[in-house]
Amino acid sequence: MNEDLINYLNEIRRDFTGKPLNMETVHKNPMKQFEVWFEEASNGELLDPYAMSLTTVNEKMQPSTRIVYMRGIKDEGFVFYTNYNSNKGKDLSENKLVSLNFFWGELERQIRIEGKVNKVSEEDSDTYFAQRPRESQIGTWASNQSEYINSRSELEEKVIYFTGKFKDVDVPRPEHWGGFIVNPTKIEFWQGRPNRLHDRIVYTKGSNDWKKSRLSP
Repeated sequence: MNEDLINYLNEIRRDFTGKPLNMETVHKNPMKQFEVWFEEASNGELLDPYAMSLTTVNEKMQPSTRIVYMRGIKDEGFVFYTNYNSNKGKDLSENKLVSLNFFWGELERQIRIEGKVNKVSEEDSDTYFAQRPRESQIGTWASNQSEYINSRSELEEKVIYFTGKFKDVDVPRPEHWGGFIVNPTKIEFWQGRPNRLHDRIVYTKGSNDWKKSRLSP
């Protein structure tokens, strides 16, 4: 590795100045607390505050992480959509345990989530798909997500084919595409603070309610 890069990684430091995160002021329900932070991130005009990392684990116990967009918040969890035949879709059919991470650097905040996924209803998937731009709908039909292709022209030719196939009609949702909801069992809110003495409050799901605790940074 380049020596200058090594020195940069070893020497770079940034202190945090975030406001306190207190046990007394956070909501007793972590989903409500998430909504508070998400609203602040949205009002702060952050770039893609709904972007979250999604980590899955396949049948060989190999973790895989990628960025996806959260497309809904329900009382029971976080919603995203994908091709069920994609790598992530296959992972989720084999192992429903996942983790999510939201990182909002401008606010010095991070939210770590662990939970279990389930498919959303077909009605919910239909409704969301119908709201997508037509070009994105066509792209869903044209792309066999995560599969190898010979060239980009192969993909573009399929776009032309499906554009013609669905000319003058509504584009239907493919059966292999739809939503998942992550039902959380653990949610941690991280707030950057000076001298690396960060605030960390974690919620763990009990049989009927949530328990919140403070963690050492």
